[in-house]
Amino acid sequence: MSPPRSIPIPVLASSAPPAADAGRQLPQPHKSPWRPSWLLAAPHRLAFFSGSLVLSLCALWWGAVLAARAMGSPLAWAVAPTTAHAVTMVTSFMPLFMVGFLFTAGPKWLMQPEVAARSVLPPVICIALGWPLAISGFHLSQALAATGMGFVSLGWSVLTWRFVDMLRRSRAPDREHAMLVACAALVGVVALWLATLCLANRQELAVRSAAQLALWGFVAPMFVTVSHRMLPFFTASAIARQDAWRPSWVLWTLTGLLWLQAPLAIAELWWWPLPIWLRWLQATVELPAAALLFWLVTHWGLLAAMRVRLLAMLHLGFVWLGVAFALAGVSHGLQAWSAGTLSLGLAPTHALTMGYLVTTLIAMTTRVASGHSGRALVADNPVWVMYWLAHCAAFLRVLAALWPTADMTLLLTAAAAWAAACIAWTCRYGNWFGRIRADGKPG
Repeated sequence: MSPPRSIPIPVLASSAPPAADAGRQLPQPHKSPWRPSWLLAAPHRLAFFSGSLVLSLCALWWGAVLAARAMGSPLAWAVAPTTAHAVTMVTSFMPLFMVGFLFTAGPKWLMQPEVAARSVLPPVICIALGWPLAISGFHLSQALAATGMGFVSLGWSVLTWRFVDMLRRSRAPDREHAMLVACAALVGVVALWLATLCLANRQELAVRSAAQLALWGFVAPMFVTVSHRMLPFFTASAIARQDAWRPSWVLWTLTGLLWLQAPLAIAELWWWPLPIWLRWLQATVELPAAALLFWLVTHWGLLAAMRVRLLAMLHLGFVWLGVAFALAGVSHGLQAWSAGTLSLGLAPTHALTMGYLVTTLIAMTTRVASGHSGRALVADNPVWVMYWLAHCAAFLRVLAALWPTADMTLLLTAAAAWAAACIAWTCRYGNWFGRIRADGKPG
């Protein structure tokens, strides 16, 4: 079978040079010097660059943690590893990438003026510097970890206020998606400050509860909202006879399913084991939800999208959301049937996080980075390999959860594949963000 074709498809804003510039010699960005000042040319440059650095830091850190454990010399911890892992992987790099997308696409959604990158620089710096402090504190001191989380919480609070204010001033006729994004961002503010205060007071179970609140009430709903808005639109723009079908009931159903998981996930931390009847109820909700998601995958044109790599990346990421709900339904059904002795462990969680969230993140940010750097909107071979490395990492991590008696090989391989994908993306696109656009335009 021949590989999918890479053909240009539309972006949030047109990236093609005007016809009048057809005869002009365009600058060559790879020959221009990399300058930090170019990070301030547009919000996505600053936020994506910062997010990619934090993403690489997290990948290297957790890889080192697993390697040290495998060699029999585990690192010292001031915070339990499960707590540190949960709060970091959910709330570290994701918000920074969200900033880049929301302050690039958000003004267009809401018919508001463009946002200057300098105006979001202080809170982005707060978040980007907060995470090295927090990760250091996980090993050295809970007070240091809480200080780092405090910087992160402050930065995200300021950015959320900026977006909510933009929404308040908007008179755009369609603000449904922006409203749900704002609600998710506000949940993120609550979750981050809760994690900060509980770290300061050494309440680790509450910190893990904050991580669950952030996952199911903040990060996942925001991604689903953006997927609902952009995936059908991009597909209809690129494929003939494919309509941009995205009714509101689908959006509210999907976000409602995610919100429902938050209190149940938190209750599971505090009152394990949950009643059998509640496990059966979870399974009877999650399995039909998985069926709905797999139906959406086909209705939104997965097979047709496979002909266009950049579009296929968005669709294949969305498949993982259905896989996550299917695994969750089976896991909770097993727990109900076996009175809590059998389950699929963390497989559903990693299908959601490493599967849906991370692969969708790579797809979305690659699209924005390409279109807004004046380059062709294609997924070339390098990013195609990075993307499939991320999928392999997710698959191996889910497999490791399904096979808990295996040695560390699966976990280490998954961590290595994830780190390779993250660092490769950071090196390639971070290089773009600090250079002029390929078409010579500003931004």
